[in-house]
Amino acid sequence: MADAQVWAEFCQALERAGEVVLRDRAPATPLDRAEGYRYLTRLVREMLYSTVENADPDFPRLHELDRVKIGADNPDNVYLSANIRGDRTYRITGTRGTIAYFSIGSKANRYAKDGTMASTGELSDADLVVEPDGTVEIIASATPHDKNWLPLAPDSTSLVVRQTYLDRTTEVPGRWRIECVGGRAEPRDLSPEFLTKALRRAALSVHGTAATFAHWTELFMTRPNELPDFGQEMFQRAGGDPEIFYLHGYWTLEPGQAWVIETEVPDCPYWNFQLSNWWMESLDNDRRITVNKHTATLDDGRLTIVVAPRDPGWGNWIDTSGHTSGTALLRWLGADHHPIPDCRVIDLEAT
Repeated sequence: MADAQVWAEFCQALERAGEVVLRDRAPATPLDRAEGYRYLTRLVREMLYSTVENADPDFPRLHELDRVKIGADNPDNVYLSANIRGDRTYRITGTRGTIAYFSIGSKANRYAKDGTMASTGELSDADLVVEPDGTVEIIASATPHDKNWLPLAPDSTSLVVRQTYLDRTTEVPGRWRIECVGGRAEPRDLSPEFLTKALRRAALSVHGTAATFAHWTELFMTRPNELPDFGQEMFQRAGGDPEIFYLHGYWTLEPGQAWVIETEVPDCPYWNFQLSNWWMESLDNDRRITVNKHTATLDDGRLTIVVAPRDPGWGNWIDTSGHTSGTALLRWLGADHHPIPDCRVIDLEAT
């Protein structure tokens, strides 16, 4: 029975999740604390939708992750997700649009248990068959299909769609829908047992997600103001796109300082750099917090990024947006090699 005790346990579990915001190495500035608690509210909203409202794998809906920022979300992306089962067959239909990059992956989402979301199948632009009228049909299943097939595994629990802009002013993302083929004819009625399990999963997912990426940030803090290769396996286990090489980092600046990042740019269809807060949420996109292949200015094929509280008048300025520390990410997508940037901290007043 879903009684008062179930709700009390849910609320107590959320209270324990709040301890992530207060962990010893997390910043205690008013801005960072406020963002930390806002982050938890966003996670609560998304996890409740996923476990309660959109949980039936026989009646899935592709849901846009609007304002939900998890694990260094890409501000150039439109993310869609749906809950599925690995022993079902799904038809995903829609239009490709004109957006720069599209991929869809099946995942084994275990954020609530061990902080992983391993890939169980991938389909990207390189293999996508688009009909002459711009429409696409994808079959997600355990058994192979012709044309666009997305493999599922016994432990597949979700689909993740990435649609990536180079230029938001001109590109149009696709429109997509999903249906289960041969599933139940009618949705199940709500039961107390279902709601009890759903609330428990939601609370565990909130805590597990927040703790996982706080742990990542603490790892990045061991090499401040760098963008090293920490190893790609950890990022792929957490749901990364196999086409992307991830260079995560932690930055911290004193008043008057700037973080300068310099690198060659490999031949690739897409890359971007973004600034994020300590909780690994991309900073609000109404500020200049990201730059990509289309928006960057290069000098003889080299990229210079200047992370600073004000525009220094040179390089590609990234606004710290009132923060003095946080995380950052440089993505190389489909690159033939993966340069590691040269990074240094400078005194802005001396330039």
